[in-house]
Amino acid sequence: MLRWPGNVMETDMSQNGSSLSFAEPGTLGLLPDRIARLQSVLQDEITRERLPGAVVMIARHGKIALLQSLGWQDPATRTPMQTDSVFRIYSMTKPITSVAIMMLYEQGRLLLTDPVGKFIPEFAKQQVLPAAEGSALRPASRPSTVHDMLRHTSGLSYEFLGVGPVQRQYAQARMGTRDRSNAEFMPALGALPLINDPGSVWEYSRATDVLGRIIEVISGQTLGGFLQQHILKPLGMNSTGFSVPPPLHDKVAEPFAKDPDGALQMKVFDIKHPAAFESGGGGLASTTMDYTRFMQFMLNRGELDGVRLLGPQTVDYMTADHLGTIPVNTGGSSGLVLPGYGFGLGFAVRKDAGVAPVPGSVGMYYWGGLAGTTFFIDPALQLCATLMIQAPNQREYYRHLFRDMVYAAVAD
Repeated sequence: MLRWPGNVMETDMSQNGSSLSFAEPGTLGLLPDRIARLQSVLQDEITRERLPGAVVMIARHGKIALLQSLGWQDPATRTPMQTDSVFRIYSMTKPITSVAIMMLYEQGRLLLTDPVGKFIPEFAKQQVLPAAEGSALRPASRPSTVHDMLRHTSGLSYEFLGVGPVQRQYAQARMGTRDRSNAEFMPALGALPLINDPGSVWEYSRATDVLGRIIEVISGQTLGGFLQQHILKPLGMNSTGFSVPPPLHDKVAEPFAKDPDGALQMKVFDIKHPAAFESGGGGLASTTMDYTRFMQFMLNRGELDGVRLLGPQTVDYMTADHLGTIPVNTGGSSGLVLPGYGFGLGFAVRKDAGVAPVPGSVGMYYWGGLAGTTFFIDPALQLCATLMIQAPNQREYYRHLFRDMVYAAVAD
């Protein structure tokens, strides 16, 4: 039985095998009028046609205070957004792949100090090409490790971050293509120069794609097969995968055809047909409730509905800062690692109560996706929230707006 007290769905979800249930915001220490304000602001963005549509979820103390769909799932056809619409989550894939690596770590099948070349030979003898024009190739100061890949200190980069000599080589090598398998992708990536020595700089990169291939090498499975068997199915994330099957094609959320602010609209990838490349760094599609289950699993320190995938100490280790004094290069994108944050193993992690231009408790962690999806988990407040949108060019604005308004709704 479902009922809607105001704008909040309330029901016992135990019939779906889930401990997650819905409750009035006020019973969870959230202010109902401010929850309504968040919905109103998002609806205004949709009415002004800056945002095609959204699904918003806020949970606290293991109960869902808000699960709401707004606007259009497909603005071209005026198909209404649904709470079970499917989104390209891009880099929100990274935390899931990082959990998979840490499961293998807990099983004793790898060490974080292992050099990547142990699993992928093309990474055994890498060279560095510094960003300064006229710089010459030189051997890397040391091999990159699994730890480097998890915390983005590997020296790798992304083809769309910056216009330096390394990024140009990424573009020339077509590193953005999805027509090579994970095994075929790695020789091409490993042959490219690093932008920094491993361990010297945080640089957002294709490192988590490398982790995906390491999972394949160790497990003997495809990355998609491993994630399905060991994470997605056990956690009940039944609508998450590297492509969307035909029965769910009518659930896929789409962006505007043209950027509402007049910029060049980013083209999103096709998720209705399988690609050869299963990107551990950015290839999954998912639903709001599927990702909510993943967030609650993390907030529960590695367990959900009696299924434990990681030990509590491992989750704490993953969500601690692993950078220390290592400098952060955001590549000109201010929404990646904000001031006052470090980076753990798959997540940005808050170190200071102030400093950052958005609120959050010390120890909260977050990440987002290139098409606009975002989430955060705040253990101190037992709070997690996600905003699912497909608005790639406006993503940084909505990430900040969403977090500001969610924290404004916390009463205690």
